[in-house]
Amino acid sequence: MSALKYPRAILGLALVGALFVATLTASQRQAAQMATAANAFLAGLTPEQRQQAALPFESEERTRWNFIPNESFPRKGLMVKAMTEAQRAQAHALLKTGLSQRGYLTATAIMDLENVLRAIESAGNARQQFARDPLEYFFSVYGTPGNTGNWAWRLDGHHISLHFTVHDGKAVASAPAFFGSNPAQVLDGPKKGLRVLAPEEDAGRALMLALTDEQRATAMLPGATPGEIVTGNKVAVDPQNPAGISVAAMTPAQRDLLVKLVDVYTSYMAEDAAAERQAKLKAAGIEKITFAWSGETAPGQKHYYRVQGPTFVIEFDDVQNNGNHIHSVWRDFNGDFGRDLLAEHLAQYPH
Repeated sequence: MSALKYPRAILGLALVGALFVATLTASQRQAAQMATAANAFLAGLTPEQRQQAALPFESEERTRWNFIPNESFPRKGLMVKAMTEAQRAQAHALLKTGLSQRGYLTATAIMDLENVLRAIESAGNARQQFARDPLEYFFSVYGTPGNTGNWAWRLDGHHISLHFTVHDGKAVASAPAFFGSNPAQVLDGPKKGLRVLAPEEDAGRALMLALTDEQRATAMLPGATPGEIVTGNKVAVDPQNPAGISVAAMTPAQRDLLVKLVDVYTSYMAEDAAAERQAKLKAAGIEKITFAWSGETAPGQKHYYRVQGPTFVIEFDDVQNNGNHIHSVWRDFNGDFGRDLLAEHLAQYPH
């Protein structure tokens, strides 16, 4: 190797090392913020409340989740309704460590839609089957928050299910991540016109409409439009058949729209978690991502789309209530509930 190449090689190694340190530092920073917020939340609870909110990391409840009302799916954890204002502030401080500002505002707007649903159902003189209360959401912490070992926390309730797993204070998993919206668009009342999940719907439709007729035919899924996200509330999901059109078959402009669509979902998370998601999908190959659609493309009509890469799947379903009720989710095939982090730990330290 020439004398000129040595400095270049050293510079290259230095850049790689700096990138690694920056990524590690970012992950450690988020893990530390979560641990601080989780400990502050737990410290502010009464012994009885702490017994509800603090559960063992090995608890089956950690991976037992859903997005339907509590009356249909009883949950464990501490309900926001049972907290004082100071305790609620600590719970929301914890939530903010996992979400970006946009993600946090989306989550709180979804909770507030319970008020809209209660008004709609009351106006219809129907029997109130569900409480429809924006305070009926559950926070729970699994294990001991800190910079060693494994611990986790989550927010779970109607149309929100967010899960964060921390490993040795330097790695954070942020899936499954579910957001729903009923109604998808508020049709009457003071909040008329509100579309909480508008970015998810509009970005998917923009990509579908940007495809040529031939490309749309490739993207369309066969059969009836799914009436629900296919992955449901399964604990673990496997890759679906990579149906639809691949990024490799898209034009540069169409690929940009696909990237914008994925960014809608990664941008829910706090900056460090979002960067981790993006790094994983890029390492696996953006060109291997596929986009599939089912249903109509006109606004207000029933439709479904799926974005799938080697490591993740996004599902968006707006079929219920005549196309005015959204379910959307991000799942990681190996990383849901931090399974990849736990597998790495077990490989290093056999039990």
